[in-house]
Amino acid sequence: MPLGYAAMFEQFHPTDLLRYCEIAEANGFDAVMASDHFHPWTPQQGQSAFVWAWLGALGERTRQRFGTGVTPPGYRYHPAIVAQAAATLAAMYPGRFWLGLGAGEALNEHIVAEYWPEPAARLERLIESIEVIQKLFSGKTVKYSGKHIKMESARLYTRPETPPPIYVATSGPIMSERTGRLCDGIITVGAADDKLRLLLSRFEQGAREAGKDPTRMPRILQVHVSWAETQAAAEEQALREWPNGGMPFPKGDIRNPEDFEAMARFVRIEHFQNRVLISPDLDEHRAHLQHFIDLGFSDVYVHNVGRNQEAFLEAYGRYVVPHLRWPQAG
Repeated sequence: MPLGYAAMFEQFHPTDLLRYCEIAEANGFDAVMASDHFHPWTPQQGQSAFVWAWLGALGERTRQRFGTGVTPPGYRYHPAIVAQAAATLAAMYPGRFWLGLGAGEALNEHIVAEYWPEPAARLERLIESIEVIQKLFSGKTVKYSGKHIKMESARLYTRPETPPPIYVATSGPIMSERTGRLCDGIITVGAADDKLRLLLSRFEQGAREAGKDPTRMPRILQVHVSWAETQAAAEEQALREWPNGGMPFPKGDIRNPEDFEAMARFVRIEHFQNRVLISPDLDEHRAHLQHFIDLGFSDVYVHNVGRNQEAFLEAYGRYVVPHLRWPQAG
């Protein structure tokens, strides 16, 4: 049940992220969730490296568990390629790699020049992709002809002894229930308690319907925070570096960083409520994370939106990480 570090490829050069992950490990962060973007949310964020080229380097540089948060199959990547990449990493780093999948956003996926589908079709494509990936993990030769995904006679030759777990990112109750039935764990982001309880409840319902014990399945939360030495600095960096965190509306159909930049002019500090904790008080940060652990999340990955990553990791290592209480520790 780790506290994890969220490595955001929208904001940082991949070489810098490797160093931050090493610092995170030295400060008690047991795992890494790495975002999979082709574009940043805003031009100000400034980066968009290819995460799959980086994950092997992370496996060599640290002993952390790690995975993608998240990869959308069926657009930039055919699910067969996702399965091959995931199987390779799981074979190289047994027990350490997990595969995080999601339905995707136009920001990153529209680049393949296909019609960007409606939300229901995105979920259909995700479900089909999960089925293809799971079939390929079996090691058998697989053919597949679905409504959205086609695959002709494919087989994975390099595979781990145990397939990597598949975790699915969702913010809606229908997909939460499907995730419990079909996959190994759920990923979601910080929100109001009522919504989080609903998502966990539906996930657990789906797991039980499939004969699984949801208490043994990861329930993963990504938490965005803005920590700096003063309240003013924490507010300023949230508005400058992560204005998308203050946009409380669906963003899956917005195609360009420049569009997010235009909308960022209307974001105010109050718009970050229940979405980004903005505070210089590390006791408040500890209580914030503890609340989510007590709510039922087994894994929490923290993203500090500022550029002050080293100071943030060291401050958390001293004042937050040692004081979190996980269920197995009583």
